[in-house]
Amino acid sequence: MLTRLVVRRFKTFEEVDIELGQRVVLIGPNNSGKSSVLQALSLWYLGVKRWVEKKGKEVRSKKRTGVAINRRDMVNIPVSSVRMLWKDLKVQQAIPRGAKVVSERIPVEIVAFGEGDSGAWECGLEFEYANPEQIYCRPLLTGGEAFIIPESATRLQVAYLPPMSGLISQEVRLEPGAINVRIGEGRTAEVLRNLCYQVSIEKPERWKHICERMKELFGVELEEPQHIVERGEIELYYRTRNGTRLEIQASGRGQQQTLLILAYLSAHPQSVLLIDEPDAHLEILRQRQIYNIITETAEQMGSQVIAASHSEVILNEAADRDVVIAFVGRPHRIDDRGNQLLKALKEIGFEDYYLAEQKGWVLYLEGSTDLAILRALAKRLEHRAAKHLERPFVKYVGNQPRKAQEHFHGLREAKPDLVGIAIFDRLGRELPQDTYLQMFEWRRCEIENYLCTRETLLKYARALAEQTGNVGLLAEEWEQAMEDALQEVRNALQTLGKPDPFGGDLKVSEEFLPGVFRRFFEKLGREDFMQKTDYHVLADYVPEKEIAEDVREMLERISQVAERARPEGKEEV
Repeated sequence: MLTRLVVRRFKTFEEVDIELGQRVVLIGPNNSGKSSVLQALSLWYLGVKRWVEKKGKEVRSKKRTGVAINRRDMVNIPVSSVRMLWKDLKVQQAIPRGAKVVSERIPVEIVAFGEGDSGAWECGLEFEYANPEQIYCRPLLTGGEAFIIPESATRLQVAYLPPMSGLISQEVRLEPGAINVRIGEGRTAEVLRNLCYQVSIEKPERWKHICERMKELFGVELEEPQHIVERGEIELYYRTRNGTRLEIQASGRGQQQTLLILAYLSAHPQSVLLIDEPDAHLEILRQRQIYNIITETAEQMGSQVIAASHSEVILNEAADRDVVIAFVGRPHRIDDRGNQLLKALKEIGFEDYYLAEQKGWVLYLEGSTDLAILRALAKRLEHRAAKHLERPFVKYVGNQPRKAQEHFHGLREAKPDLVGIAIFDRLGRELPQDTYLQMFEWRRCEIENYLCTRETLLKYARALAEQTGNVGLLAEEWEQAMEDALQEVRNALQTLGKPDPFGGDLKVSEEFLPGVFRRFFEKLGREDFMQKTDYHVLADYVPEKEIAEDVREMLERISQVAERARPEGKEEV
């Protein structure tokens, strides 16, 4: 079993050190390097096989001659030039030596650690660039003149299974060795029927188990794979829920992918399976089932599974029992050894975790209308906060400071330098003291109060009239309709003993503005389309002299917090 992997100068990685286990999930957003780790392991395995094939397990020589690996042999790493395997494409560097400057090659280094029958072992390989079509591979120097490939490393079976791309229509019968070669080359679409046939012949009990699992997952009944001797082909049929008999090529990609993984695990006990997106082609409801079945089968067969995914479903399923490596910023293990990160991730959601890493700061608001109004006011004032509010990491927590604190400190378990600001309506109680999360409340009842002025609403009415082609005297009629609506609703509130809507003590989004717009549109004989979610448009009509000073203060606070952020997304390896 592989227990650790160190990769240097490979693709996007300068250096990455990853802990491995019996079941490993590499989790993270797209383009974060998950597949690159699987490819690095695949390249290491290819290097081990090629070295042993050409040189043997142990070489004692002062001359460090490598073995050649052609680009076309690296089928799991599709690149147009092998130079693309090097970080920043740098394959050599200039080194000053005395009065001269010499060119020195920069190697890619991949070191795998594992445990076998004879105990722990370590096997490092280095790869040097030769030309766009070829690299040289040799073991790293482990001491003295001996370059040794551990026996346990040579006995490993490593298979890289990318997402299924569709089966070929006809599949000729292959011997086990030929099947393994095609899998090693990433040609899984050519061997699914052969793998199933191999399992059904050599391990009928395992085939029965696979059939039960496929029926449980997809509601299909697999038939026995058949070897058609006359054509030298393998056929595999299944029956749908309504009894229709179809060839396996007619099944969905998710069904094919699952069958491939289960068949490979059953045919190759005690192997290392690298799976790129086992949840590919699967709807969210099946992702959990698939992951559990894969890990259960791997455990039964004594195999190791290393899977790359960006599914939160798989993260939450793996969190309690498996090794989870987060690919956000520098890849690192996350678990519950001495901290609450894993618990926080399960409760908060992984997307919040990597947004915290990528943005470096978080904004807590009551709801989405607050963000829309803040954006509009920042734009109206041409405040620098406008750029920070374009795509912030925002979390809506209502008027619950405790909820914001729990979320924020859960994220800080993963990113200790995270900064944040929470802005609430006027709560009428003292906000909790928090060293790391800045919390503020509006001086007025709510953020909508800063948009609610007589002049703002009259300007909005005139602008709306002009937008609909009502200009001149007609626009004045719209403006008068708004004036009348304002006065009617204001008088009604006064009768009820409510605060003045322009004074800042009334919850205008519920008790004033809805009534005003309803009466306004009734007077015009039009349908009221102004909802609470649309109130941010009023920001364009607030006279600048009427924009309260505490709006500017709050925008300044947001800017200061955002400018202190240290987003790791910019430093992603």
